[in-house]
Amino acid sequence: MLALSRKKNEALVINNNVEITVLEIKGEQVKLGISAPREVPVYRKEVYVQIQSANREAGDVDGMEALKNLLG
Repeated sequence: MLALSRKKNEALVINNNVEITVLEIKGEQVKLGISAPREVPVYRKEVYVQIQSANREAGDVDGMEALKNLLG
């Protein structure tokens, strides 16, 4: 993991097309602005974990059984 220090209005760039800017700092909370191309998904980690969990559940054995039945 790379750890960086940034002040308000300072930014960092990832892969030449994603820019993260520190918008505001209040106590222990930091507000970030993220500029990225539309094709680059950006999620809060807790939402990303939920999506991954739902995807795993969708690929469970029951789903595979339904697909086998559909294909005959």
